[in-house]
Amino acid sequence: MAQILKSKNLATKFQIMVEIAAHQPTIQQKDIAPRLGITSQAVSEYIRELIKDGWLSSEGRSRYKVTREGVDWILQMSRQLHSYAWFVSKAVADISTTTAIADNDLSVGQPASLYMKDGLLFASDAISAKGAKGIAVTEAKKGQDVGIRNIEGVIKLKPAELTIGKIPNVQGGGSRSTDLARLKREVKEAKLVGALGTEALVALMQLGVKPDYVHGVREAAIEAAYCGLSSLVVCSEDKVSILVQRLEEENLGYQIIDLRQNFPRVSTS
Repeated sequence: MAQILKSKNLATKFQIMVEIAAHQPTIQQKDIAPRLGITSQAVSEYIRELIKDGWLSSEGRSRYKVTREGVDWILQMSRQLHSYAWFVSKAVADISTTTAIADNDLSVGQPASLYMKDGLLFASDAISAKGAKGIAVTEAKKGQDVGIRNIEGVIKLKPAELTIGKIPNVQGGGSRSTDLARLKREVKEAKLVGALGTEALVALMQLGVKPDYVHGVREAAIEAAYCGLSSLVVCSEDKVSILVQRLEEENLGYQIIDLRQNFPRVSTS
């Protein structure tokens, strides 16, 4: 669960920070208070704490600014809220109507078992004593989408581990200093491939490989991992730390393969 949902203090600080970020540098405490349902005095006390935390700076009366550290904290909390919202939507879907792909013909009212395959949810008429099951609420032919309700049990799904293929920045030679032979071997074993950084994209292009995703790579790889799909993210070395930070925030496993020429080391977490 997101940290700010566990602490009223952090939740209020987060809301105040967002209000200031949206209206800086001139915003009065009396304007923030009614939006949050607290007193102006409480806002003042929180602002003093935020300045002490280093997340806000004061530029005189009614002039506040979010610091770089404050921006990082807002983004971190926002990502945690996004992840928890994804969990909530999944939990709600599990007790309402869930959409799956019919593994065979299904009729309305027919019991169906649910399972994950290649990151997708399937429904089958082969009922198992273990796992999740429900009732079809729509008719579907094999391969069509089908609605499933009254779901019981748990769909066993273990998050996948990601592989990060680190290649040099352009200052270090970029794709020209990448071990393309080893990259080719890694790509062959990967289910999904992402390119994070222009150097990474060019290195893949030199192998004639079109990555599955180029934009929103970090979040796409994380969502795929939650669906049980492993990814190879080819990443310029200056972006590796940002990717690793996101994976660690999500408690996802990963390994880093150094694809720079003459760097055979592999590290894991």
